[in-house]
Amino acid sequence: MFLSIVIPTYNRRPILVKCLEALEHQTVDAALVTGYEVVVVDDGSTDDTLDWLTPTRFPHLRLLQQDHQGPAAARNLGVELAQGDTIIFIDSDLVVTPSFLHCHATALQTAYRETGHDRWFTYGRVVNTCNFAEPTAEPFKPTDWSNAFFATGNVAIAAHWLHTAGLFDTQFRFYGWEDLELGVRLKTLGIQMRKCPEAVGYHWHPPFNLEQLPGLIDREMQRARMGVLFYQKHPTWEVRLMIQMTWLHRLLWGLLSLGGLLNERTLRPLLSWLIAHGRPQLALEIARIFLNVYNVRAVYRAYAELRQA
Repeated sequence: MFLSIVIPTYNRRPILVKCLEALEHQTVDAALVTGYEVVVVDDGSTDDTLDWLTPTRFPHLRLLQQDHQGPAAARNLGVELAQGDTIIFIDSDLVVTPSFLHCHATALQTAYRETGHDRWFTYGRVVNTCNFAEPTAEPFKPTDWSNAFFATGNVAIAAHWLHTAGLFDTQFRFYGWEDLELGVRLKTLGIQMRKCPEAVGYHWHPPFNLEQLPGLIDREMQRARMGVLFYQKHPTWEVRLMIQMTWLHRLLWGLLSLGGLLNERTLRPLLSWLIAHGRPQLALEIARIFLNVYNVRAVYRAYAELRQA
């Protein structure tokens, strides 16, 4: 098994360096993994990312470049030019443990052997952290749990299934859903998920502050638009639940936000107090109340515009 770790990146140089350093210190069984490459696809970064990405600093690195087209196109380019028979997707802000590749490879081979076929992908654990100095020191939390099918923050799959499914849809140029949409197509091919919590990745993000709110609200708007595109391609109840386009979500977030009374303006004093007292993660979880309100409203607005068109 030869592994290609495909990583799209855009203006993430500081944490990308930690990501690549972790991938250079992998402990793999040569009888199982014959080798691996780290395929970084720079999606038109405007920081100094390219100055740092050299083979002398990162021996396993293969650097690809494209104009800014979004992560779907970047991952497609990485898969198309990858040399491995097995693809591992991670994000450029993920720092992994030394046994990361070994755990994915072992879980895949075990699934293949037990079932007699390779219609499997492995899904590793993602732990969210804002600890830049030591990302891997963060414990697993209830808020880190996810049951998403084929979320590309930490998955491994035989490369030929990605090509059979048709790779990522590059219509998803904005934030969200391009990986889960591919997951729907993989599921129709009979691909199954095997969880691999031993393959741990630590997803770093900067500590929450109030200056991030406009960007977070804009991201919810983007996610809503891409969610409607997802539903347009796969008009099922399951997808409606995923993109929060149901009466249940309207009711839920309406109640939790007290009909919109709890928003970025009314909650600002509480959020400021929590941040000032060292609780930025709790502040972010509270902010998700009105962020989800923005998302649900934007989903219905985008869907109405689609129907009118």
